[in-house]
Amino acid sequence: MGSQPEADGLPSEEDLKLYGLQQKYTEEAAKRFRPDGIDQFVELKDAELERFRTLGEDPWADHAALNAKQTVKDGARYKFLVLGAGYGGLLFAVHLIEAGVASGPDDIRIVDTAGGFGGTWYWNRYPGLHCDVESYTYMPLLEETGYMPKSKYAPGHELREHADRIATKWGLHDKAVFRASVKKTAWNESAKLWDVEIEQGRGPGQEPADLRVQTQYVLIASGVLSSPQVPKIPGLETFAGPLFHTARWDYSVSGGKPEDLSLTGLQGKRVGFLGTGATAIQAVPHLARWAKEVYVFQRTPSSVTWRGQRPTDPQEWETKIASKKGWQMERMLNFNAYLTNSPRQGEENMVGDGWTEIPAYCALLGCPDWDIVEPTPEKIGAHVARLYKLDVAATEAKRARVDQIVKDAETAGKMKAWYPTWCKRPTFSDEYLQTFNLPHVHLVDTDGKGVSSATERGLVVAGKEYPLDILILGTGYRTPAVGNGSPARRTGIQVYGRGGNSLDDKWQNHGAATLHGVCSNGFPNLFFMGSTQTASAANFVLALEVHTRHVAHMIAEAERKVAGRNDGSRAVVEVTSEAEEAWTVEIMRRAAWFASVMGCTPGYITSEGQRTQVPQDPMEMMKASRAGAWSQGMENFIGLLEEWKKDGSLKGLEITPVAAS
Repeated sequence: MGSQPEADGLPSEEDLKLYGLQQKYTEEAAKRFRPDGIDQFVELKDAELERFRTLGEDPWADHAALNAKQTVKDGARYKFLVLGAGYGGLLFAVHLIEAGVASGPDDIRIVDTAGGFGGTWYWNRYPGLHCDVESYTYMPLLEETGYMPKSKYAPGHELREHADRIATKWGLHDKAVFRASVKKTAWNESAKLWDVEIEQGRGPGQEPADLRVQTQYVLIASGVLSSPQVPKIPGLETFAGPLFHTARWDYSVSGGKPEDLSLTGLQGKRVGFLGTGATAIQAVPHLARWAKEVYVFQRTPSSVTWRGQRPTDPQEWETKIASKKGWQMERMLNFNAYLTNSPRQGEENMVGDGWTEIPAYCALLGCPDWDIVEPTPEKIGAHVARLYKLDVAATEAKRARVDQIVKDAETAGKMKAWYPTWCKRPTFSDEYLQTFNLPHVHLVDTDGKGVSSATERGLVVAGKEYPLDILILGTGYRTPAVGNGSPARRTGIQVYGRGGNSLDDKWQNHGAATLHGVCSNGFPNLFFMGSTQTASAANFVLALEVHTRHVAHMIAEAERKVAGRNDGSRAVVEVTSEAEEAWTVEIMRRAAWFASVMGCTPGYITSEGQRTQVPQDPMEMMKASRAGAWSQGMENFIGLLEEWKKDGSLKGLEITPVAAS
């Protein structure tokens, strides 16, 4: 692990302990590795079997109301087309309006496959759904809307309502086309505009409408976890009972609704829940309150620590939390500092929750106070050892917590997470572990192998069938790293830039290439967001805020320069190939920071173990390093962007005026 030996040449007791822990982690990860990687799952929308495809349909859309609106006209031209109506898409729209480059919402159209605003909070409505990050830092634009969340961790319906609140304040409700997907967007060189093909659904039994529009700018704001998937379990399609995915919760089966969790439909039923990720942590306690029997099928246990949910105190809100201008960004950065192991001496821990007790999460997010890791075995080994040492207290405390709460020793042993903090998104609950003390709640641990098969009656693990009446799939989403992190592949659209070149092909054949993670050469007036070649945050809304403000600034300054010509020209904005390669080199210099992921258990962070397999082809190794992130943390990244802005030259961007047409 790279630790220095004691003076007498013998390893210290701490070194031996860490070595043993790493060996345990390696053994547990090996149990779960499968050579088919992400191919062990199929996305619902791509499933060959109709039963699985229909699991991805929208159960929430008001088709009659949506059909009565015509928000996008076939053949029309718009200035901005935003792909995605979640928090990211809304922030793009708001910051463009606030920057003055959109004269108002009439310049903007938003396209989303959902039936309303909210992104993941539109689709996910399962019982117990909450944001896992404090709502005061997670819910965007609280300062601007003046809204006070009802509790420290907001439930899903409140988060969805907040998306509508933002849309209302900035006049975006009649500027969105819902139940629609962009099939293709191609750069029209003669018009210097994007040609966009949109397919809009009209509801069950109706043919979709095909729309073609032109737009000056395309902004991709798809979420990182947006495509539900189902495991390829032999016989799963034969299960005779109700079957649904948590991303499309079926309240007609369970009873109740998102605001009223009276799950009366589960009474007297044997309910199976497949998966033990963040969704299970929130949903399983509610299933246990109503079902006759609950069977939770586990491949890999989640790391679970305390939650500390409580109502918002209005006095504390007014006098301490939201008491000054700029309070929300300050709180976001304060929270981020604890996760990047970089709080300043004497700095108050404003959020003070379980997240802020895991400084080793900086393995994923970076740290501004640590040096760039040189790509040598010695330096990488020392870096990984340092992270393990930083992590050991937190992981041991979580495993001890399982023993303190779960009464059955055998069950407790199976629920302990044997992997570093950074390998799977940590979870927080004051109910989940306690639920397994109930006599009718059963953990079915598969020892890392997963469910063997399914029958008409239930699921089979290690030759034993578990009869079920209802089966719920909490099996997550396609990994955001698919396609080397290409925003086109992640969004599921075809993007063709100059010369008809494909964005997917560029990233697959040559590797990721951007300026600041938001734009790529050969694709003018195209901007996106994600985790590739940029800084990450556990509070994803912090990343959304930074990225959307930065893009709005780029466009606003480019438009200002063109407006100075006073001839009515419009702007074409494109990063130069030299600038994106220079930025890519900086990303590659920092790639060794993330070497600790190589020891992780399979999951979405490792693309189900595929990222832990070292490529033998040097070209593939290079492409993997190009798809990395900024290793010095979000606050350091923000500082870099601020310096870039102060320069005022839009360094790395080429601004071309185009005569108005």
